[in-house]
Amino acid sequence: MKHTLHIVLLLGLGACASPEHDLIIEHGRIIDGTSSASFEGDIGIRNGIISAIGDLSEATATQRIDATDLVVAPGFIDIHSHATSSSIDGSDIVERPEAENYVRQGVTTVLGGQDGSSMDDVAEFLAYIDEHPPTINVGVFFGHGSLRARVLGEDDIQPTGEALTEMTRLVRVAMEDGAFGLSSGLEYTPGAFASVDELVALTEPVAEHNGMYISHIRDEGGRLLESVTEVLDVGRGAGVRVQVTHHKVIGKGRWGMADQSLALVDEAIADGVDAASDQYPYTASSTGLTILFPTWSKDGGFEALQQRLQDPTTRQRIRADVIDHINRERGADPSTIVAARCAFDTSLNGKSLADILVDRNVPVDVPGAADVALELVEAGSCSGVFHSMSDGDVQTIMRHAMTSISSDGGIPEPGEGVPHPRNYGAFARVLGHYVRDSQVLTLEEAIRKMTSLPASRLNLANRGLLQTGMVADLALFDPDTITDTARFSDPHHYAEGVNYVIVAGELILDNGLLTGIRPGKALRHSRIK
Repeated sequence: MKHTLHIVLLLGLGACASPEHDLIIEHGRIIDGTSSASFEGDIGIRNGIISAIGDLSEATATQRIDATDLVVAPGFIDIHSHATSSSIDGSDIVERPEAENYVRQGVTTVLGGQDGSSMDDVAEFLAYIDEHPPTINVGVFFGHGSLRARVLGEDDIQPTGEALTEMTRLVRVAMEDGAFGLSSGLEYTPGAFASVDELVALTEPVAEHNGMYISHIRDEGGRLLESVTEVLDVGRGAGVRVQVTHHKVIGKGRWGMADQSLALVDEAIADGVDAASDQYPYTASSTGLTILFPTWSKDGGFEALQQRLQDPTTRQRIRADVIDHINRERGADPSTIVAARCAFDTSLNGKSLADILVDRNVPVDVPGAADVALELVEAGSCSGVFHSMSDGDVQTIMRHAMTSISSDGGIPEPGEGVPHPRNYGAFARVLGHYVRDSQVLTLEEAIRKMTSLPASRLNLANRGLLQTGMVADLALFDPDTITDTARFSDPHHYAEGVNYVIVAGELILDNGLLTGIRPGKALRHSRIK
């Protein structure tokens, strides 16, 4: 049915009379974020805060939304987003503050600074957001890889006492400036060069502020269990809350290991470690093609890698390692590795290494795929999409009580490249495919994983639940039609089925139309024990 917004003029109430609420959402199916059963009711909003929940048929309001047939839920919180970058100018949320791909999924808050990559000055970025608000709320983690590069450079070296002291000081400054914690990308350089002792030392000020250590673990394939254990060991060593971010199992030969990695998390929780995971709901990952290359070859940074490729002996050694990686981690199948965006040659966008070999009229095999990968990196590299996960593991991780839903996506320029569809559809995919169609989760539990669970992990005490006194960030969607429309081969399509999105009491999506209002806030971590 068509949902309409009613404007109540309240003429005749008298000069001093004012409505009880700015907005009432009536007749909705309320799912409050706790995983409790849904119920029908009304929600009142005043001054950006939820002012009442119940039967508000007799209450007065400036505006009313008829939410018949719609679910009314807290706005979704993306605990792992790439909407921010290592600089203000490069951040998607700055370049595209309307964040339409997130809004149309019902997302009202994103957390950037992920995988060890963030801006150096958290205070400066948050101040910019204060002055130039986007449609949705933004918070950030402080990136360990960026910090390491700033103090130590890109080389495989260990910090001296003086350098470690400086790094620890900068983490403390970031926490005081409002960072939600420290992120690491231990599969990437220079983060890969860090020891557990270094990570424990750097997360101690995070623990002091009750922040979070959120980690792209060192290896999501052959050393999955050791890598999950490492994150948990940091939690034990520093007394810091930890998060295995975009928890997954890479490599066909390891499919089914999700139970084992989750068991490690459960054991740590039983031992008193404050641990959890998050996940995006797809069987493919996305990162740069250099993920195929051995860590040693990236010592010194990207340009050093390109220089190593010019030496014939070193090139052959790198090639052998890339061949080994494709065999072990990518099922010896070049078609599973897809170039998403190659700035130096857009004709390659969307083509797998197998496609490129076919175009060249040469055999499609792993050695040939390795040669193509080396050539692409020499030319400047590409972002890639890697099909190497099982839906069984995705479902197992999704069902775990401490798994939040995330996107691991940013705010792409529509039509640019062939990026991962998670940028457009992660939250809608869970609600459509995994809840409605596959019944992996109940609707109430899925919404908990998108709202109160990430809010509690982030210490967002005033968001993530539909309760009086909470900030009025809400998503209203049709549970029968919500769906992701982005596909791997054709990703630039918005999710469907979200009718209204409200941030701090302001309608940013009104009956399917963007309003242009930008009430988003720069969120700063609150030191809560």
